[in-house]
Amino acid sequence: MAFEGLADRLQNTIQKIRGKGKVNEADVKEMMREVRLALLEADVNFKVVKEFVKKVGERAVGQEVMKSLTPGQQIVKVVKEELTLLMGGEQSQIAVSKRPPTVIMMVGLQGAGKTTTTGKLANVLRKKYNRKPLLVAADIYRPAAIKQLETLGKQLDMPVFSLGDQVSPVEIARQAIEKAKEDHLDYVLIDTAGRLHVDEALMDELKQIKELSKPDEIFLVVDAMTGQDAVNVAQSFNDQLEISGVVLTKLDGDTRGGAALSIRAVTEKPIKFVGLGEKLDALEPFHPERMASRILGMGDVLTLIEKAQANVDEEKAKELEQKMRTMSFTFDDFLEQLGQVRSMGPLDDIIKMLPGANKMKGLNNLKVDEKQISHVEAIIKSMTKHEKSHPETINASRRKRIAKGSGTTVPEVNRLLKQFEEMKKMMKQMSNMGQKGKKKGFKFPFM
Repeated sequence: MAFEGLADRLQNTIQKIRGKGKVNEADVKEMMREVRLALLEADVNFKVVKEFVKKVGERAVGQEVMKSLTPGQQIVKVVKEELTLLMGGEQSQIAVSKRPPTVIMMVGLQGAGKTTTTGKLANVLRKKYNRKPLLVAADIYRPAAIKQLETLGKQLDMPVFSLGDQVSPVEIARQAIEKAKEDHLDYVLIDTAGRLHVDEALMDELKQIKELSKPDEIFLVVDAMTGQDAVNVAQSFNDQLEISGVVLTKLDGDTRGGAALSIRAVTEKPIKFVGLGEKLDALEPFHPERMASRILGMGDVLTLIEKAQANVDEEKAKELEQKMRTMSFTFDDFLEQLGQVRSMGPLDDIIKMLPGANKMKGLNNLKVDEKQISHVEAIIKSMTKHEKSHPETINASRRKRIAKGSGTTVPEVNRLLKQFEEMKKMMKQMSNMGQKGKKKGFKFPFM
């Protein structure tokens, strides 16, 4: 995940100052030196770093901090607030036209993931906002672009407007908007052509499409892995087209995250969405405050809850709670829960969203072994229906059979059976606590 290096450095620096009862200017100066190095290593624009360090430094030695009872904690609060402001302050909402359809131009260089992002954005508009989008294939220069968008449309079961590669992109955009009006569609997403670098011909064509379609949003799609180049590209496109927002792709890759921290400050345009994987649902609205919390190791509970709400069936969750309370939770239920949790994304990323997870020893290097989870699934699937509901009946000979059937060992089967029993007991305790809390007006998350 992006920001890991930056997060490690900042968290270590902050940890030193957080617990201090008294903080002097020398402490703040030392901390600012570390913060500056951390940001520069993360490939943040040097002018942005200079301004950020200056702001935090000035606030950190101010009266409100130095005279407080917990100056160390106050400084952490200042860093979080300034980091949030650096990334835009608050989430920037997507435009909605008063006279539909809302038109969004997708622009960017080749290789940034523009066409795929267009499909992902259409998916977000339908799932999160209940809108009906039209995908428009206006990249007539890259032979595979039209085909790629049509394939994405089929996968998503969404309409794609295309006139082939012999009609001008401006005319394609004009007819697409007319079509969307006829079919009462809410959004028109125009996938425009990219180049290997910013050139005059590309910009002229984009200006013509902009003039004709009068877009409500112009989203620049930028590859976060290109670091400072991403900032330069954003500046160029903004100077020529006056973009309304940025979509950062590949933020899940091996990137230092500097682009996300620099683009907003340099262009003064918000990051609207971030791409966090290859799948068509791997595009999320960008929340500056949540990202600042994650960078500083404070977790990201809101995103975790949203992921759970999107992937966990509410009726099944209620049914599960009842089973937990009555200790009738079976291996079939466990298998289903495992599937729902895995659909939320990589487990190590989910764990890192928990508050305080950064303080757990060895968590920074945590890599959940998906192979191990597959072993667990294989063991459960090798049990009979009766065994899944009544694990206490699984004797030595049955354990051998299950191990053989799942390609695992008897000790692995034994370990899973023991862990399952312990988990059932713990679930019952948690469920009872949740019930007591409800009577007092307190509610556990997901209960």
